[in-house]
Amino acid sequence: MTTVVPTSEDDLSLSVVRFTSELAWADAGPEVVESQVERLCVEAQECMVSGRWLDLVSLMLTSADLIFSKVSEKDLECIFTVICNTVTKTEDPDEMLEMAKLISAKIVQQPNDKPALRLKILFNLYNLLIIPYGRFHVYMKSLDLAINGKVAEHIVPSVKKIDSFLKEWSIGIEDQRELFLTISNVLRENKSSAKDSFKFLTRYLATISGEDAYEMNDAKEEAVRAVVEFVKAPDMFQCDLLEMPAVGQLEQDAKYALVYQLLKIFMTQRLDAYLEFQAANSASLKSYGLVHEDCLTKMRLLSLLDLGSSDSGQIPYGLIRDTLQVNDDEVESWIVKAISAKLLDCRMDQMNEVVVVSRCTERVFGRQQWVALRGKLVTWKENIANVISTIQANKITEDASQAMQGVMIR
Repeated sequence: MTTVVPTSEDDLSLSVVRFTSELAWADAGPEVVESQVERLCVEAQECMVSGRWLDLVSLMLTSADLIFSKVSEKDLECIFTVICNTVTKTEDPDEMLEMAKLISAKIVQQPNDKPALRLKILFNLYNLLIIPYGRFHVYMKSLDLAINGKVAEHIVPSVKKIDSFLKEWSIGIEDQRELFLTISNVLRENKSSAKDSFKFLTRYLATISGEDAYEMNDAKEEAVRAVVEFVKAPDMFQCDLLEMPAVGQLEQDAKYALVYQLLKIFMTQRLDAYLEFQAANSASLKSYGLVHEDCLTKMRLLSLLDLGSSDSGQIPYGLIRDTLQVNDDEVESWIVKAISAKLLDCRMDQMNEVVVVSRCTERVFGRQQWVALRGKLVTWKENIANVISTIQANKITEDASQAMQGVMIR
């Protein structure tokens, strides 16, 4: 297979135009090929001389798009490296953005044809751009390509840097909303990234204030998805969904009111409430792919958390047995499960049959929890101040005693 190298032309762009146009018109016969190649090369030269870089990119892309299936990946990468590098030749930010949009749109048109290579080309384009919004636009196209081309694993590592990207891009709330939802969908394709997918889904929902009726309605399906994913997740026991307007709207929705009710049970109530709900709505739970046995396990752990959050700091075995609806000999195994999941820090007093809790994860962390935390911090501050005062008083007494002893020695 022919490799793209500079020929008699001084500019690589002309080499690309000649190479791609020869392949694109190869089936038309020698005379047609020669005339078309000559026409396109002349047009490319005119674009370069007059500084019409956007037109040059458009010209190169027209032929390059036709040869994706005809040349090796190495040649394609060389061709698009030259095309992408054209964005560096303009000093006009608007023209650079338009070129980036044109190139990225062409790259993602056929996501199932060499998707990994297409993604690599977009990454190269991203690194060549110096305008923040242009980089954001190309990154969004990369996310779309990762989903449609089923190559999400190639872009997942970049998601870890998304907060630093946000600082660089300085994008508005609508763009952030689109970004968070798209990332959530990309991570959703990767089972090992389920938690991160949920995190970005909640970040998307958090951008919706409730003032825009259209956006609220548009987010309804995603709000339902977030609730279902939280309930399904065996290792998630805390979230802020109840405080989000996008989720709160489900409470009054004829179709999704049960979903909101289920979330409220999992966030604020105990096992008995879930069992009552399940008995009346078992078909609805199944329709969302929820398994009763899994929900039962999670609700028992959440109910144990609720018991652990009491001010007394102690939970009798009998109360655990009755609340979790288990046998006496199962109580300690559920305590161990909660400890293993890092939901509780506690010790089991088997003699007195009580659990002494030193730390308990909060199921929700809203205003009430902040007030309680503030109270604990104030108490801690006062206790520290008392300790410091006692130490200072003891030091003064000790210094005075040592001074008296010195006088007596003299």
